[in-house]
Amino acid sequence: MLNVNLGPFSLQMSHVLLLLSLLLAAGVGRWVGRHQQIKIGHVLTDMFWAALIAARLAFVVIWFESYRSEPWSMLDIRDGGLTPWAGLLAAACVAVWRGRQQLALRRPLVWGLTTGVLAWVTMSVALGTLGSATKPTLPTVTLLTLAGESTTLAELAQGKPLVVNLWASWCPPCRREMPVLAAAQQQEKEVTFVFVNQGEDAGTALRYLSIHQFNLSHVLFDAGAKLGKAIGSSALPTTLFYDASGQLVDTHLGELSKASLASKLAKLRPVTPTSIQE
Repeated sequence: MLNVNLGPFSLQMSHVLLLLSLLLAAGVGRWVGRHQQIKIGHVLTDMFWAALIAARLAFVVIWFESYRSEPWSMLDIRDGGLTPWAGLLAAACVAVWRGRQQLALRRPLVWGLTTGVLAWVTMSVALGTLGSATKPTLPTVTLLTLAGESTTLAELAQGKPLVVNLWASWCPPCRREMPVLAAAQQQEKEVTFVFVNQGEDAGTALRYLSIHQFNLSHVLFDAGAKLGKAIGSSALPTTLFYDASGQLVDTHLGELSKASLASKLAKLRPVTPTSIQE
């Protein structure tokens, strides 16, 4: 799984790589400036906040139509909506600005930033190579339909991109994201959405769907939570995105917003930011 669970928050692996790179940059910069007792930690902290704000703003601008109906959700970064290139650009601008203000910072900053960038590139390439080598495909776990019949994800995909949502009725973020996924299922006819309930009996799950009037297709049951184990996730909600050939393209741990879902679907086939409307 390319995510890290932090309680109510979730980090995509790309975010983790940026944090690790920042820590390496701080360590190298501090080591280079140790004789002059020059510390760049405060500069890197400024760079981090500039990167976070810029990355979020860029994401919101790109997917603004998906945020328009709920403006407050622009502030909720739990959906994982960040644009890395915008964050890197903002961090670089802060570094240049601070370096011009304090000449003594230039050498530690140059060494620190160079190390951070090289680390980020190296880890990103390594992760991409590992992902290409393993090529995760659709799990072969047997699931149950509403009629009590056995099926698999491959049988439901039928050559289309597939979005697999692992959920439970007791899970608050699962309940919050369900309307977003339900609306997407109605509108995205070229993508198959599958809702796999984890660990609950059919009566409990169906009662929840009925009370909230969710008319979903492809609701499946996994009483033993075998699918979660097969994909290496023990947290809910988890959403998997497979292309038409059955290859895993992306994952998301935690609550999806309309914008973050649209950005994930864009990796499955060409879409515009307005693809997901209420």
